[in-house]
Amino acid sequence: MKRRNLVTTATGSPNIHRSDDQALSEDLKFDLYSIQTNSIQKRGKTMSHTKTALITGANKGIGYAAARQLGALGYTVLLGARSEARGKEAAAKLVSEGYDARHIVLDVTDQGTIDAASKQIADEFGSLDVLVNNAGASFEAFASPSQLELSDLKATYETNFFGVFAVTKAFLPLLTEAPAGRIVNVSSGLGSLTFMSDMAAEYANFNFLAYPSSKTAVNALTIMFAKEFRNTPLKINAADPGYTSTDLTGNQGHRSAEQAAKIITHLATLPEDGPTGGFFNENGVVLW
Repeated sequence: MKRRNLVTTATGSPNIHRSDDQALSEDLKFDLYSIQTNSIQKRGKTMSHTKTALITGANKGIGYAAARQLGALGYTVLLGARSEARGKEAAAKLVSEGYDARHIVLDVTDQGTIDAASKQIADEFGSLDVLVNNAGASFEAFASPSQLELSDLKATYETNFFGVFAVTKAFLPLLTEAPAGRIVNVSSGLGSLTFMSDMAAEYANFNFLAYPSSKTAVNALTIMFAKEFRNTPLKINAADPGYTSTDLTGNQGHRSAEQAAKIITHLATLPEDGPTGGFFNENGVVLW
């Protein structure tokens, strides 16, 4: 089977339970124009704290939209991208719109770039407020499980699961240095075993293995890390952005990247009493 590396930005799933123009539920509304920069008490000193957000796979699609929304909230947005040229171009576009944006070379399948990015952020900022694990890939071209090549299954997990694990582990020290760190793992409704096993739902029409199961694994990772850090300020959640028009879907999704990014931005800016260890779309809780 010929391998297709469609894109390095994550997307969601076919939307079977909400309309495009449905507003955010009351508990998930947020103001994109509020300013999140504040003063904090740290080590006995009052200091200005400019919040930072790192988004993987951020040079286009949902990742770029999330970076733009967080930039509008006053964050310094760090656009992780494999391609230096494309990353710089995306960051420059955000800067031209008035946002504080930087490019960081980051390939989630390359530990060397992960470590270098962690050191760069540590040296410049000393902490990280938000990590959005957005980078993702699909290689299977909708092959049925029996027709899936083992190499394509492994390649999908290398980006979608092992990449999330590697990046999360590398940046945890910086996230725990922040006063209220947030991790958002971009998952998919296709990762919901409840929806995928419901033969009456639209998800029943999708029976390919690699991408959905990799997102199920991301959901499990989200739960386990959230449990580990449940008694700390760090909050870790998974987001279902919905079936979005990106390179990964062949631009077939019916949602825009801006719409998809809203739940990511919300989870990245949760208040102190917000949830952790959950799976959410813009309407609320998604069933595992």
